[in-house]
Amino acid sequence: MLHNYHTHTKRCKHAVGEDREYVENAVRGGLKTLGFSDHAPYPAIDCKKPSGFRVELDEAQGYVESVRALAKEYEKDIRILCGFELEYYPALHAEEMAYLKTLNPDYLILGQHFIHNQTDGKASIRLETDEELIQYVTQALEGLKTGDFLYFAHPDIPSLQFSKEVVTREYRRLCEGAKALHIPLEINLLGVRDHRQYPSRTFFKIAAEVGNQVVIGCDAHDPNDIPDPASEKIARTMAQELGLQILEKLI
Repeated sequence: MLHNYHTHTKRCKHAVGEDREYVENAVRGGLKTLGFSDHAPYPAIDCKKPSGFRVELDEAQGYVESVRALAKEYEKDIRILCGFELEYYPALHAEEMAYLKTLNPDYLILGQHFIHNQTDGKASIRLETDEELIQYVTQALEGLKTGDFLYFAHPDIPSLQFSKEVVTREYRRLCEGAKALHIPLEINLLGVRDHRQYPSRTFFKIAAEVGNQVVIGCDAHDPNDIPDPASEKIARTMAQELGLQILEKLI
């Protein structure tokens, strides 16, 4: 792996390690690009109740400053980018983008964990009905159509616990929509490392049939996740077997 755009920090409260440790491991591992993409604060939600899984509002500027400082310090060794992973909440997106503009990130990736607007939705990992999967796909595509996202992280996070007909139809709808928008889909290495329900071979078989391009993302929550050659080998083998085109460098 030469380019990774999916890296978290301890500010999201479910990752560990210091920012510098991620950078040093990336340099030792031979990466050319390391993109930090911690979970973006959502002022419309977090000002009322602090998040348990996003960067806090009062830490966001420090996150950006830390990444920018490391980018300058290590500029001869590696290119470091500052981004965010972001939910798409329809009622809140315009306000969120105005807020993120003040932080001036290099890129955003879509990581849809909730349907609706979080406060009136539920975690996508726990989606239970066909109707909720349909809503997930509809909302994700609406988010991608904004043009604000570099790629779609773990698009197969809802997994397969739905009727086979709906899974096939809706995942194809998602893949076709992403392809029409020229947005890559991520094969997520956290899912490989933790033996999660994603990356789903069923999902990426559909993506291969549709002709989607894919990107491999470390989804690092620990400095030791960068690089992750064992998980990367599994991801690349699956992509090769299915005939998927892997994009290495996005920006």
